[in-house]
Amino acid sequence: MAESSLKEQLGNAVKDAMRSKDKIRLVTLRMAQAAVKQIEIDERRELSDGDVLKVLDKMLKQRRDAAGQYDAAGREELGEKERAEMLIIEEFMPAALSEEELDDLIRAAISSTGAQGMQDMGGVMNELRPQVTGRVDMGLLSKKVRAALVG
Repeated sequence: MAESSLKEQLGNAVKDAMRSKDKIRLVTLRMAQAAVKQIEIDERRELSDGDVLKVLDKMLKQRRDAAGQYDAAGREELGEKERAEMLIIEEFMPAALSEEELDDLIRAAISSTGAQGMQDMGGVMNELRPQVTGRVDMGLLSKKVRAALVG
């Protein structure tokens, strides 16, 4: 039996959250479903699992940024809400890359693109992006690529 798509997994999780009356989970998953549906309507196409991962990755980044801003403003309860939503979204993301795996991917991308220095960073990032979407924070990836190209 084929593994169900991310959209189906989201739909099933929404149903489960309704049955268990888990309000924050239900609201978070419905937001994710709405974001996916909005893109499908806007672009008039069915989203692939890769596209859904990009949507979820963007939602994670938004929540990470919001949690940091709430914490800086002394609004810990709102920061906790954002972190709770992050945990729910992360359930649908692929396993995170280890430091070693990430370093190996960066070395391979630098080698395959023939990157010589910082001027080649865009090419290296474009090579890595499809392989790491949803598996690593892009800010961290950017720092690591920059460090590898400089040093």
